[in-house]
Amino acid sequence: MKPFVLFLLGVLFALPIQAQYKISGTVSDVAGRPLAGATVTVKELPSLGAVADTEGHYEIALPGKETYTLCASFVGYEPVSGKIAVGQTGSLNFRLSERSTMMDQVVVTATRTPKLLKDVPIVTRVISEADIRQVDATHIGDLLQSELPGIEFSYSMNQQVSLNLSGFSGNSVLFLVDGERLAGETLDNVDYSRLNMDNVGRIEIVKGAVSSLYGSNAIGGVVNIISRESQEPWSVNLNGRYGAHNEQRYGGSVGFNQGRFNSMTNVQYTSVDAIDLSKGTDNAEVGDYSTIFGNSSLNIKERLVVTAAEGLKFTARAGYFYRERDASESIKDRYRSFSGGVKGNWAMTQSDDLELSYAFDQYDKSDYLVPTSRDVRDYSNVQHTLRTLYNHTFSGKHILTVGGDYMRDYLMSYQFTDNGSHTQHTADAFAQFDWNPHRRFNLIAGVRFDWFSEARLSHLSPKLGVMYKVENCSLRASYAGGFRAPTLKEMYMNFYMGNIFMIYGNPELKPESSHNFSLSAEYLKGQHSFTVTGFYNLVDNRITTAWNRELEGQVYTNMSPLQVAGAEANATGRYAFGISWRVSYAYTREMIERGQPLLSSTRPHAATARLAYDKQWKNYGLNVSLSGRWLSAVTCDVYTELTSYEETVRQTYPGYTIWKLSLTQHLWRGMDLTLAVDNLFNYRPDYYYSNSPTTVGTTCSVGLALNLEPFFKRK
Repeated sequence: MKPFVLFLLGVLFALPIQAQYKISGTVSDVAGRPLAGATVTVKELPSLGAVADTEGHYEIALPGKETYTLCASFVGYEPVSGKIAVGQTGSLNFRLSERSTMMDQVVVTATRTPKLLKDVPIVTRVISEADIRQVDATHIGDLLQSELPGIEFSYSMNQQVSLNLSGFSGNSVLFLVDGERLAGETLDNVDYSRLNMDNVGRIEIVKGAVSSLYGSNAIGGVVNIISRESQEPWSVNLNGRYGAHNEQRYGGSVGFNQGRFNSMTNVQYTSVDAIDLSKGTDNAEVGDYSTIFGNSSLNIKERLVVTAAEGLKFTARAGYFYRERDASESIKDRYRSFSGGVKGNWAMTQSDDLELSYAFDQYDKSDYLVPTSRDVRDYSNVQHTLRTLYNHTFSGKHILTVGGDYMRDYLMSYQFTDNGSHTQHTADAFAQFDWNPHRRFNLIAGVRFDWFSEARLSHLSPKLGVMYKVENCSLRASYAGGFRAPTLKEMYMNFYMGNIFMIYGNPELKPESSHNFSLSAEYLKGQHSFTVTGFYNLVDNRITTAWNRELEGQVYTNMSPLQVAGAEANATGRYAFGISWRVSYAYTREMIERGQPLLSSTRPHAATARLAYDKQWKNYGLNVSLSGRWLSAVTCDVYTELTSYEETVRQTYPGYTIWKLSLTQHLWRGMDLTLAVDNLFNYRPDYYYSNSPTTVGTTCSVGLALNLEPFFKRK
């Protein structure tokens, strides 16, 4: 590591110093109002740029005596470019018009290469930074449920959070942070509380199989959380929120963007007291559980980007997470993670770029024994990942992408015999070709080969996507193969579950595999967009547990094929006077053969909606957002006995609707005040199941955010 650091410093100080010329100007909207925070970049020198101040003014120092292309951009507005010759007098001003949709947003998840959202042949949903602010969510579950129909976060055993996304559970949906996997799981789900929404730039979601690019666990979709980079020369943000049940959230971030260095450090602390679900009711049995455990968490993240030379960039990151859950008076559950990594991006030529990266993530669980003050660690998952990714562009528009990964996956668990441990090595290679023969036509094809040491298996995952544009309409069709390899837990588990029955692993498990077909039509016209998508999944060898009479316990096994089909519709509108709206609907049907050791509780119908008003005046801004989600009732089978898993009864989980009203005022300079009313119409379940929301009625919260940079700028 030391020679690498010395080499990097040598490169930085050996770069030649050139004469610099300052170019300045303003960025405003069509009415002449300044766009504070707008970004001005230099096309020929991607490492150079500036951010407009509160008056819309920017300034850039350009090297050499050449002609440069400057581009001004701002969220919600169409970018504008202009040329300027270094040495000429005068300034370069920009006027931006409002963008009707988000389709010019650059995304990376669906193809692993930067591509405009309107040009991606795979249906991709983007949740923008503005959407995240309007929802005022603390963690990923709050946000996704308010923005996406067909997704539901519920409780499993011991109040552990589980996910259902259009019929796929948490172990079939891959969550990434800046493209990197998360270690650790509980009941087949990652720790979603690690995914706080502070300092998130956008979230990209691709439903359906994406295993040709991301391998195992991407059988039902990928959720990629992308961090926000510092745009201002320096920034300091402090924020806090207080709500019902003594819910507290405090955070802050410090960023700087100076020369070759861009850094963002973020800290967030959250806590909430236990929630008594029986409060305010005379019913002694309010549900399967009567109290929601209280908990607290601390999340620290650092991201540093160093532009060593033109076309050469290094990104380093580090993180620490700690969560404590009040499971009982004598035991507190503790969860910790340590993560880090370094990535290098080298634009070798205009047609070739290379990425090399290393990532580390460790996730631990422990029991804190209150009477003895002992902290007993009984779970540790450690993952080391190496990756390479190479892109070559033909004729300026066709892109060949090849890459590979290696991961060492170590797991020590209380669920193994004698708290033992196991290690698995995985490796893969993938290739993808993005063919663009005509501006109306795009075809993308890819394949990935994965190998797993402990599971003794290999798997090939293909993908084919096509898009054709007709006037304002884009037609998309795709086929993708998905798979999920058996985990170390599923192969080697030997655990006495709740002192009731044993659960045994199965080293002979086959990998899950799927065939995913999708058709969609998207129509864009002015300020409106409409999208309709139909999908069909055939899933074979899904891994689950089945009762074994001889062992008198459960054993992990593969089940017969199941089918998941459905449709989604989405409509949006955005207008120059500040009004925007969005309505989304999802229908899902999960078809499982009777007698199989898996029961479905997927709700067939779901919808989300949002109506917002966002307007900025010179010294005051206002954002009002009303968002809601509706989930239909579902009737399904549930087991009658924990020790047989054979006899079932019919159970109906009622549907429900929850609305949230949020009002944010942008006050003097960098001060934002947010008032929110959740569960606006005071919905409360008659009986609390794992699939019901844990609300006890209408709640309120108040939040304050301070951006310190504007306080030190001249008006």
